[in-house]
Amino acid sequence: MVTVLFRSRLHDPTDAEYAQTAVRMQQLASSMPGFISFRRFIGEQGERLSVIEFETHADVDGWRRHPEHREAQARGRESFYECYELTVLDPVRAYGFADGVRYQKEI
Repeated sequence: MVTVLFRSRLHDPTDAEYAQTAVRMQQLASSMPGFISFRRFIGEQGERLSVIEFETHADVDGWRRHPEHREAQARGRESFYECYELTVLDPVRAYGFADGVRYQKEI
């Protein structure tokens, strides 16, 4: 599994074009080979964190290079984002606690 962290801050969080593009990118990413999950969190000060998981680095690269995603990336730099930072991670371990039971995930 490979985890992508995308931290960002928008110029205008109410931008309808951004919202439409974000929905489309989430739909497109979820249809890509190796896609596992997508979650987004928004902090009180407007910072956004998207956590995207793919099976392999090749799957992440396929997503990164998808032509429609490339267009959205360029549009984001031109108009949508005040700033962003992307980090690609290889998880070392994954475990948690739910319903009174501790569990460990295979990585």
